[in-house]
Amino acid sequence: MAVVNRILCCGLVTLILAAAGCSPSATKPEPGAASAPAKPEEQRPGEGQSGATGESTTGQSSLDQLQKGKPPTSGPLKDIYFSFDRYDLEGEARETLKANADWLKRNPAARVEIEGHCDERGTNEYNLALGAKRAQAAKDYLVTLGIATERLSTISYGQEIPVCQDHNENCWHQNRRDRFVIIQGRPAS
Repeated sequence: MAVVNRILCCGLVTLILAAAGCSPSATKPEPGAASAPAKPEEQRPGEGQSGATGESTTGQSSLDQLQKGKPPTSGPLKDIYFSFDRYDLEGEARETLKANADWLKRNPAARVEIEGHCDERGTNEYNLALGAKRAQAAKDYLVTLGIATERLSTISYGQEIPVCQDHNENCWHQNRRDRFVIIQGRPAS
């Protein structure tokens, strides 16, 4: 059942991104063009809302920020990064997760959605699966550090929401990440 839910979720994310004009062809600039955030289409009430409220205590998902024409911003929880085509946690990622776990222990009411992201290489389907594995790896490690699984949820955006759009290793490294969004008002999965 969990696999079916994950597939439905990934399919829904793909449809939402396509409807918002965020397909890879829409988000990649032409060679030599300056990188600028894409202007989102007008949002109708209830569409694409994550349930996050108030930027001081909660974050907005990367999708929410993209739809508002803003680049993803970080909160008190720091991103972790991955090697090409990998989802295992390296030393630096583990240290960052320990710091994130300490923050979560000091803020026991906080719930977190872990977003898995990939660089542009690979198919959409492959990158959605890889992003899901990256997010799950971080969730599993946070649980071993004492964070209750009910406080953590995961989602994969694959390659659809890059923070950098250049076509080089430095940029690709920035896009191979897990992002941690503090959420309120919706159950963790």
